[in-house]
Amino acid sequence: MITAINNATIYTGEQALQGQSLLISNERILDIVPPSLVPADAHKIDASGHLINAGFIDLQIYGAGGYLFSNAPSPAALQAVTNAIVRSGTTTYMLTFATNEMDIYLKSFGIVQQYPHPALAGIHLEGPYFNPVKRGAHIAHLIRTPVVEEVAALLNAAGGTLKMMTLAPEVTSDEVLRVLKDHDVIISAGHSNATFSKAMHGFANGISTVTHLFNAMSPLHHRDTGLPGAAFLSDHAYASIIPDGVHVDWQAFKIAKQMMGRRLFFITDAVQEVLQGPYMHVRKSDRYTLPDGTLSGSCITMLEGVRNAVKYGDIALEEALRMASLYPAEVMGATDLGRIQKGAKANLIMLNEKLELKKVWLEGKEFA
Repeated sequence: MITAINNATIYTGEQALQGQSLLISNERILDIVPPSLVPADAHKIDASGHLINAGFIDLQIYGAGGYLFSNAPSPAALQAVTNAIVRSGTTTYMLTFATNEMDIYLKSFGIVQQYPHPALAGIHLEGPYFNPVKRGAHIAHLIRTPVVEEVAALLNAAGGTLKMMTLAPEVTSDEVLRVLKDHDVIISAGHSNATFSKAMHGFANGISTVTHLFNAMSPLHHRDTGLPGAAFLSDHAYASIIPDGVHVDWQAFKIAKQMMGRRLFFITDAVQEVLQGPYMHVRKSDRYTLPDGTLSGSCITMLEGVRNAVKYGDIALEEALRMASLYPAEVMGATDLGRIQKGAKANLIMLNEKLELKKVWLEGKEFA
């Protein structure tokens, strides 16, 4: 059965199309055609003039739906987190774990392997291989220097589910970077006090992106521009940024966007309130903190981040949508995500003129 979405502005990732119909078949985008070419027997959906975009992609999110997954890993928690994330308009995400005990990692790996979901792209380990000076909200005594044997053991235990790792370039050997790269892990620099030269060395040896730009990293100093400066001047490295106006001031956001262009993309780094266990996140009006007041995760959805960027960051709507879909897909190397084109996955969202979410499709099926 072919589904045709009519009467929409279609944001493909490259252009905004009007007066065209979007055809979906077998979980994929079949084509974009004039309404006169829609098959007579297609299931037709009237978009009522709303906009259609590829579903959002969040490469760093800890929880949703009332669950911080790593606090108490379980199949039920994974299902609740995933459902809540997809309902918010994010149709692809990486489940993220902070620096933690090895048994939490192993238990979580097992659950993700046993309960796959089309929205769950894999696991992002944010830690434990950090510079303690820039640990942020992570547990100090669990931070350590990576060794090849332990990294290889993690990869083996993950069984292919470990897709991304944030680490500090200055504590990581080239050999460890090679092991991760050989396993197709996206390597991101973060929680780092790296100098400009050390960061650039990492970019030349497999590190392809930077985690939550400006947060928990060496500052942009005029005598050594550190990790932010290296991200700005790299010819290929991407960087994520949290568009909540709390983790990064909007002036810094605008500077980063001017410097990096399409290499800057959104994450939410969202957590849930937890008042017991190793990671306690206390909900404030516009953020989460540790009990001692240390800033931890955000409380935004990706759609809220897009709205923020348009309203406060001087970002055109089309570009804000790309920062939440196309650009993170490029970081993943996923040519069938984050865009609307023939053959791409039919992961779609419908937004009205107020950027309110009206519908979500996951692999061609409307997600209730």
